[in-house]
Amino acid sequence: MKKNKKILFLVNDLSFFISHRLLIAETVFYKGYNVVIGYGETGGADPLLLQKKGFKVESVFMQRGGIKLFNEFKTFFSIWKFFKKEKPEIVHLITIKPYLYGGIISQFLKISSVVSAVSGLGTLFTSKNFKSVILHLLLYPIYKLAFNHYNQKVIVQNLDDLKILVDLGYLKLSKSKLIKGSGVNLDNFTKLKEKGVAPIICFAGRLIKEKGVYEFISAARLLRQKNINARFLLAGSLDNKNPSSLSQKDLDRIKNEGYVEVLGYQKDIPALYEKSHIVCLPSYREGFPKALIEAAAAGRAVVTTDVPGCRDAVVPNKTGLIVPVKNTEKLAWAIQWLIEHSKERVAMGKAGRELAVKEFSIEKIIKEHLKIYRELSKKKDNY
Repeated sequence: MKKNKKILFLVNDLSFFISHRLLIAETVFYKGYNVVIGYGETGGADPLLLQKKGFKVESVFMQRGGIKLFNEFKTFFSIWKFFKKEKPEIVHLITIKPYLYGGIISQFLKISSVVSAVSGLGTLFTSKNFKSVILHLLLYPIYKLAFNHYNQKVIVQNLDDLKILVDLGYLKLSKSKLIKGSGVNLDNFTKLKEKGVAPIICFAGRLIKEKGVYEFISAARLLRQKNINARFLLAGSLDNKNPSSLSQKDLDRIKNEGYVEVLGYQKDIPALYEKSHIVCLPSYREGFPKALIEAAAAGRAVVTTDVPGCRDAVVPNKTGLIVPVKNTEKLAWAIQWLIEHSKERVAMGKAGRELAVKEFSIEKIIKEHLKIYRELSKKKDNY
């Protein structure tokens, strides 16, 4: 098949691209696009696997984590050279540094179409302290410029993030597109019936404080002290580039306490959720958490927090329970309620699966992305 238009995906972490955007890239490739993937860090992923699929894969200088002025200039010009060399018709910019730097560079290099994917806004955008106010002032012109391409769509994953970006003046509403998460392949989640007698409550995510790791452990401790018969699984890896990550010392202490079973990184999430009865994500804030999308696909009731992203992925009291953020007692109560009400728990899981089929299927998400690409290409051709 002759390849025509070129689409370039830029992401800071290649493993994130594989878990959240790979099926989109595969679809546009089969529809005749040349696909180029630029990444900053591999995150443990193998670029060769993507090259074997027919994609061009190239690293650019881009580091997750803290900001050092020299490194940020180096990142900016590394992306500039990459875009100038590849000359894509469409760039799809994923996560904050790609969509900020890439959005600005795309205008200078006159790239035809830009898709900017905001995976979630952190506490910087909700905090009202002095430091946050100053950072807002510094970020304002950068965001305005990054979201100022004449032919651009900015994808946001929940209404709270959209409202913040519009209210702050960073983004015009007409340029926005709400897409709820990255989708899930429902075919991977087929064993929906609960197994075993003693309920298993599972946390799956990066082991950082903002995911609510300590609240999950504290809730497990409270329920163990009440002699509740249940197992608590902590699945996920440390993130050394994140200042909020647990350390290996923290993890060793958690193992020794014995309230939760520390599993480490789990590649097979369908198998993990198959043996679980409840999925728990007491996060402080999310874009649209894949853990909850996959829990719904697996037919599992969830307990999560009343924060952006998390509450968007749940129908309260129908597919799961929502509790106040950072409230260990309410979290433990909700988990205990689901443990003790198995009939209602199973019904919530079934409702979650129905929600996943209706709202979260990867086919639906791919279709919405393809529509954006077509609309941008058509608009470009009319200029």
